[in-house]
Amino acid sequence: MPVSAMNLPNRNELHPNKLLNSKWTAVTPVNKEKHFLVVKVCAPDSAESPDAPVTHVALEAVHSGRVQILPWRALQDGALWHQGWKT
Repeated sequence: MPVSAMNLPNRNELHPNKLLNSKWTAVTPVNKEKHFLVVKVCAPDSAESPDAPVTHVALEAVHSGRVQILPWRALQDGALWHQGWKT
């Protein structure tokens, strides 16, 4: 286990290239929006450089269909997000 993972016990281990279509549960739901699906991964100038690193993701709420954009690293915070759909 990497040292950085041992220092952050509530950290979700992720690889940004595997985020598309992944499922997430908000630890603290707002407006009954608890379950989310990554519908898009965003990289700066991805049209010009397809190998550009992922910077943000678009999450769609299953309940309402609302889409929000956030930095992909925010999903690593286990205090805010759980990987998969939890009850």
